[in-house]
Amino acid sequence: MLNLVTNTDARFYNEQLRVLAERGVHGETLAPPGTHRARESVTRRTPTDYLRFLPTVLRNSIGDYDLIHANYGLTAPMALAQLRLPVVLSLWGSDLLGEYGWLSKRCARHCDAVIVMSDAMAAELDAPCHVIPHGINLSRFSPQPKDEARDAVGWSRDAKHVLFPYPPTREVKDFPRAERVVTAAAKQVDGLVELQSVYGVPHDEMSTYYNAADVLLLPSKSEGSPNSVKEAMACNVPVVTTDVGDVAERIADVSPSHVCQSDDELVAGLVDVLSSPRRSNGRENVRDISLERMGERIHAVYESVV
Repeated sequence: MLNLVTNTDARFYNEQLRVLAERGVHGETLAPPGTHRARESVTRRTPTDYLRFLPTVLRNSIGDYDLIHANYGLTAPMALAQLRLPVVLSLWGSDLLGEYGWLSKRCARHCDAVIVMSDAMAAELDAPCHVIPHGINLSRFSPQPKDEARDAVGWSRDAKHVLFPYPPTREVKDFPRAERVVTAAAKQVDGLVELQSVYGVPHDEMSTYYNAADVLLLPSKSEGSPNSVKEAMACNVPVVTTDVGDVAERIADVSPSHVCQSDDELVAGLVDVLSSPRRSNGRENVRDISLERMGERIHAVYESVV
């Protein structure tokens, strides 16, 4: 397996590698030169960086591989430039729904198989594809006592905490909107309400932050199948979110949780949860997207094209 990816640090990508390795799939990962990470200081790659990546891909494609897996749409042109190996393309969300969606759609027509994260993405692609959401480590993300979690992360036991698990600089996540709706909700709720932007911590520790929160807030402009929603569900943490990606389907039977269209609805959703903080039934609705199930389904796609 020759994997192409824009961000080798992506947590869900590394989980994908791990579960596939357990199924006997091994290989090498290549990334374009330059830096493209969702952190405070983001350096965007240029078209020149991707052109410089092409010879590397062509040179490596002559190795002893069975296929190329292009993870994220911007890596697809390089994967398709070689003519020896079948190509599987995974689209993660912004690569289909954002600025370069046209490129992902064009490349998808020439790939041997395409994987998307949600039915909404499949509808947007409007081409044959496999819907396989990113899986969740249900052993790592599980409920724990809220007060113990708050002590562990240094949050006040007495305040009400709204979790925003992204850097404020991630434009698509819309941190200004998060600030706006939390400020409005706090005026309608007794006690102190704090918005917690958590990022850059080891993934192993994120479960503690979810459990320390009263609610996950996702005011995103677009998503594929956001892992933060599924991880919060696995911890029985309520979710208040915009109607993006597959979240409406994912939390349809989860209570308390709210899928919202407007700022007013986001505020109302937060007020509902924060006025009477309680855990959700999310975990019982997320068991079908374990990492093991994801690995099984991706492996089946590989077998279909090799």
